[in-house]
Amino acid sequence: MAGVRLHQVRKVYDNGQVAVAGASFEVADGELVALVGPSGCGKSTLLRMIAGLETITRGTLHIGERLVNDVPPRDRDIAMVFQSYALYPHMSVRENLAFGLRLRGVDRARIDAQVRAAAATLELDELLERKPRALSGGQRQRVALGRALVRNPRVFLLDEPLSNLDAKLRLSMRTEIGRLHRRLRATMLYVTHDQIEAMTLGQRIVVLNAGEIQQIDTPMNLYNEPANLFVAGFIGSPAMNFFRGRLALVPRAQLLCAGAALALPAAQLASSALASVAGEVIVGMRPEDLAVCQRGDEGDGEFTLEATVESVEPVGNEIFLTVQFAAEERVCRVPPQPLPEPGRAVRLRYQPQKLKYFDAATGTRLA
Repeated sequence: MAGVRLHQVRKVYDNGQVAVAGASFEVADGELVALVGPSGCGKSTLLRMIAGLETITRGTLHIGERLVNDVPPRDRDIAMVFQSYALYPHMSVRENLAFGLRLRGVDRARIDAQVRAAAATLELDELLERKPRALSGGQRQRVALGRALVRNPRVFLLDEPLSNLDAKLRLSMRTEIGRLHRRLRATMLYVTHDQIEAMTLGQRIVVLNAGEIQQIDTPMNLYNEPANLFVAGFIGSPAMNFFRGRLALVPRAQLLCAGAALALPAAQLASSALASVAGEVIVGMRPEDLAVCQRGDEGDGEFTLEATVESVEPVGNEIFLTVQFAAEERVCRVPPQPLPEPGRAVRLRYQPQKLKYFDAATGTRLA
């Protein structure tokens, strides 16, 4: 296996479109790094540049210690798994697994050994003589993974490999890929638009938007310490609630927003980063940091807000409660409990120490 190192890698198409604007990061030998972001953010283009399927406009790309900017794909010693299974329909599973090795002139004994090893790893032993049409979606995706696995490459590149599967199969295949990575200790780059996949699979995550890297960190650090407004809103489901307004210290610390006020802890407002903001700020609040006040449990009511219930969505072990506050909808994640009907008022308590603050003009997180 080998690490991957990108330095100021940039991709500009002939029409002037900037697909990737100066990406710099490293993937350690044996690490699984997820590239995540909305459609069109440049994550698949970045993966294709690493694979050699897209030329690099500027910057350097190393696989191991080797500069590979001008090395053709077949000589980079990488294997790529695409969104579509791309299996040969007239070939059996065994023949699909062996095809790439045969093209490279590998001897028959070694091909057989590597196909058997990959089939055993992915539990395909009983399917080797079947054609792709006789396989389920999950089995086809395992064959696509196996085709990459038999080559024993230095780096695995996976481009949204689970997006064609239903929810149940995605979960099982996600577990399968995680297990495979732990077993092989392989270097993997995994592209997905699904932040749940990124959070559960990636040891680190690269968050992209509009061709630019927004933040690189571990899953929980991205969730708890987002660098900016985009990361805070993209990572987490349901998404973080945002309250836009102006800070006020008199008569008490609060955020004045759309005819309502949100109480804030004075100690946080006194920090230098917040004190220096002259314009609007945005306060972020995770859905699970809101709780429904029970009767007689309001206390002094300082860190509470009154909202109107919009919808109640029970999903088993929790309820997604959508409310209206300061002319916008907010979402709460609460335990199962009796709740007011839509149109009724509800009082919610929030945890002031968990609030996040962002500069409304730049989107930058204010420490």
